[in-house]
Amino acid sequence: MPASSIVTDRFGIAADGTPVDRYTLANAHGMRVRIVSYGATVTELLAPDRHGELADVVLGFDNLRQYETESPYFGSTVGRVAFRIAQGRFTLEGKLRQLACNVGPHHLHGGVTGLSKVVWRGQPQDDAGSPTVTFSYRSPAGDQGYPGNLDVAATYRLTADNALRIDYAASTDASTPVNLTHHSYFNLAGEAAGDVLGHELELDADRYTPTNADSLPTGEIRSVRGTPFDFQTRHTIGSRIDAAGGYDLSYLRREPGRGLTRVATLADPLSGRRLDVLTTSPALVLYAGNYLDGSLRGKSGVAYGRHAGVCLETGHLPDAVNHPAFGSTIVRPGETYRETCIYRFGTDA
Repeated sequence: MPASSIVTDRFGIAADGTPVDRYTLANAHGMRVRIVSYGATVTELLAPDRHGELADVVLGFDNLRQYETESPYFGSTVGRVAFRIAQGRFTLEGKLRQLACNVGPHHLHGGVTGLSKVVWRGQPQDDAGSPTVTFSYRSPAGDQGYPGNLDVAATYRLTADNALRIDYAASTDASTPVNLTHHSYFNLAGEAAGDVLGHELELDADRYTPTNADSLPTGEIRSVRGTPFDFQTRHTIGSRIDAAGGYDLSYLRREPGRGLTRVATLADPLSGRRLDVLTTSPALVLYAGNYLDGSLRGKSGVAYGRHAGVCLETGHLPDAVNHPAFGSTIVRPGETYRETCIYRFGTDA
């Protein structure tokens, strides 16, 4: 059995002249993950099927330039605040804050130049058979309109049991909202295998947040029962997607508290690959690639059509800064934001 390893090479040079490194993490079972310092982005993830055959199960590109100019957040670390903020506005400590708006009149995934669009500093290490790389970045005060300097870190660890563990940490010198997430588009049949409508999904979540025409939460929290958004028992993504109008919404996990718990299981019946998602965060956003349309050419020139991948993004509820009932996302000086997300791969018989 091969030993675990971590290898560093150069992925490219960013448009501003900054070198971008790539880190290849491999465990003793042959599973391999590649992560680049631009956006702390997972570009490849090779996982075994029921016969032990490896396939790359995340959508992405072969080159840095496409990540800079075309990527719909493929594999990125997203923030300062992931998901949408209505009108890019919120009030904090009595002051109205205006953020950069990058999707119509709204703020999405950290703004025009969020954490997914900057070069982080990577620090690799092979830690007792679990190759690890920690990415760090300082977002300066005023970045995209956010108050305070924010020191943020995302540690990616490939474990011996075929899990990709992500630990987030952030601290600030002025009160500011923080909500980090990971944005891989998964296709367990392989990134070039077509759509994920035949994938089976189960969510340990019994409530969701309805959205308006701009995909923003209305402020309500409803039960999933009797709706096409109910994945409390495993069924295929495609079975009710038309009735749902596509999936791009947030769920509250059923398990109370902040401990690490499973919130989702995704399975591909053909390959047998299974993905369990565990998190300390209170919410999960399900996005089934509704806006992919075949115009993006991914690895080896593959066209990514509608529903070519599915995102399972852990974090706090979207637009929480404008909905007190959604829970606070504010981090204050002296506090440390900490969240964990684990993508654990296995197989069904």
